[in-house]
Parts: sequence; C-alpha cells; structure tokens
Amino acid sequence: MNIKEDSFSDLLLKESFFLLVKPEDNIYSNTSIRNSFFEELESLVKLGLKNIEISWSNNENWVDFVSDIKIKYPRINLGSASIVNKQSIADSLKVGLNFSMMKFWDKDLFNYAKSKNYLLIPGINNLKDLREAINLNCNIIKIYPIKSKDSSIDILNFESIDFIAAGSLSINDVKTYKSLGYKAIVIGDKGIIKKKFDPKIFEWLKNN
Repeated sequence: MNIKEDSFSDLLLKESFFLLVKPEDNIYSNTSIRNSFFEELESLVKLGLKNIEISWSNNENWVDFVSDIKIKYPRINLGSASIVNKQSIADSLKVGLNFSMMKFWDKDLFNYAKSKNYLLIPGINNLKDLREAINLNCNIIKIYPIKSKDSSIDILNFESIDFIAAGSLSINDVKTYKSLGYKAIVIGDKGIIKKKFDPKIFEWLKNN
C-alpha cells in the first residue's frame, strides 16, 4: 500500500487539482450526451489534465462507462468518488482504478480497502476522525467539506500527511489552498457550468 501512496503523493507534487465528474444516468443511454462528454474530456486531456474522479453509481452501466475512460486515456490518474460501500470498492477494483475517495470517514470501509491493497482516501473534517485515520497509517486525507472543517485542525501540524481540499471549490481556488499547505483540491459541481466543463479550467491548463 505504501508504494501506491508514495506514487500518488509524487503525482500531487506535479498536479494541483482533481476534476470530479458526476455522471447523470442519461449519459449511459444517450449517445449524443456521451459523445459530447468524451469530446470535452479529450480537449482537457490534450491540454494536460491528469487527475479525474468519476462519482460511483450503482447503475449497471457505470463499470463499462469508466472502463471506456480508462481505455481511452491510460495515462490519466483515474479514480472514483463518493465511495460508500464494499460494492463501490469492488466496482473500482474491477475497472482497475488507481484510487478512490470517500465522502466521509468510515473506518471499516478504509480497513476493507486496505485488505484489498487498494488506495482509499477518506473525507474528514474533525480532529477525532483525523487522528483515528492517522493511527491507521492513512497518509493521504481529503478535508471535506473544507468550508466547515473543525477549526482545531491545523494541517501544518501534520507534515507527513498529504492533504487535499474539497467541497464547493472551483479552479479559482487552486492558488489559495496550495498557499495554505494543501497539495491539491477537488473541483466538483463548480467544474460544470450549464452542463459543460468550466471554460476557466481550459484556460488554467493552457497557462500552467
């Protein structure tokens, strides 16, 4: 597991954000919507997008959809998000994803992923859960929701941990959170404007 964490940490030194995609069910059945998504994704990848997360769904087509992304873009650091149960981990393993992120801290789920030698990054916003995760040798932690985190959490006190900020963040927030000591941010809902990827993400990739 440490090898996977080290590899992931190395990526965080180079990349500033994760783009979180939350597919609606119609993307599986509507060819036009699906093609439009892949065209936009193609443009982002060409500009240098490295980290993508696909929100897990129990839709029977989820595995095939994410497998298509993995096949088309084998060099992308591809993971799943909103991991809530063993099935979501099983599906992620089936696709061969590099990592997954939980919304919140679930010790049993974290230990289950560990038993499968799979990198599962928890979402944490209070000191009690943070300490419990660290005691279980969790070295990569998402602070979520970042804007309601426990004020007693000072990430600068945990030098050996790689922190990722998440929750209502946009590409405009990269610089701020990097300056606060976060290795990267997750861009979710604010990465989509009128069902298209935020044009500012394209601009940021061109300039960085």
